[in-house]
Amino acid sequence: MTVLSIDAGQTGVRARVAGGVVRESPGLRTHEPLPVQLAAAARRAIDEGETDVDAVVVGASGLVDGGADAAALHALLADAGVREVRLAHDSITSYLGALGDVHGAVVAAGTGVVTLAVGPESSCRVDGWGHIMGDAGSGYWIGREALDAVMRAHDGRGPATLLSDDVRSVWRDLETAYILLQSDPSRVSRVASFARAVARRAADRDPVALEISRRAGEQLALSVVAGLRRAGLEGADAPVAPIGGVFGSAPIADAFSAALAGRAPRARIVTARGSGLDGASLLADVGPGHPLAASVAVVRR
Repeated sequence: MTVLSIDAGQTGVRARVAGGVVRESPGLRTHEPLPVQLAAAARRAIDEGETDVDAVVVGASGLVDGGADAAALHALLADAGVREVRLAHDSITSYLGALGDVHGAVVAAGTGVVTLAVGPESSCRVDGWGHIMGDAGSGYWIGREALDAVMRAHDGRGPATLLSDDVRSVWRDLETAYILLQSDPSRVSRVASFARAVARRAADRDPVALEISRRAGEQLALSVVAGLRRAGLEGADAPVAPIGGVFGSAPIADAFSAALAGRAPRARIVTARGSGLDGASLLADVGPGHPLAASVAVVRR
């Protein structure tokens, strides 16, 4: 069986046919129907790979109704010869790619953030509720905190910060920046882009950037601890894999490690084995009775 694996997030969509070339396309627009976007990405990969595909396995951000979306995606790809579709939230595929089939937790922090913990009998998701209602410690959250700090420094409510120079490099007039940001169709990624400035200024020892980084690390650790508790792994010698660009910041990674050690001293931080794209290809291994089975929608013909 020839399998097309897709890792679809807000930052980008990656597709790979049977271990071949990874093809990338723009990220998902979570306010628009997912099946249509996923079908378009699948067709591009199939056409560019010039190969027949029997099954499409997908880990997608913003997934709400996996069963309905899997059925819709299957229908959209029926004329391409696709016989089976497996669809799961990208927290599932990130987990499988990072840890494989073991009990533990994975926290994936990029533009957004989601944590998944898997125990002997159940799994649970923590956060991943989007930039308006959640995603604490994510790139968006960090960028939003940076903008807030800059405007507090500007109007006298907070201390001066080097982050002001980074924001002024985008909007020279800080007092009109909020208008321009609100009208920007790419405002989510624009806000998240300031997470890189926070990482850079934290490395320069800017106190405001360091404080944002510390709080981000603590928020990410809090999500992991909640996940381990709910999955029945509280106090267990469980592996925890932090993945995503946010952890490229040493101050955030250090704050995460320290907070996790304080709240879950037996948890072990480990390096991820693979990516979300690797995890998508492992969805076929999630059979009945697996703690993740209820979270994977399967449609066949």
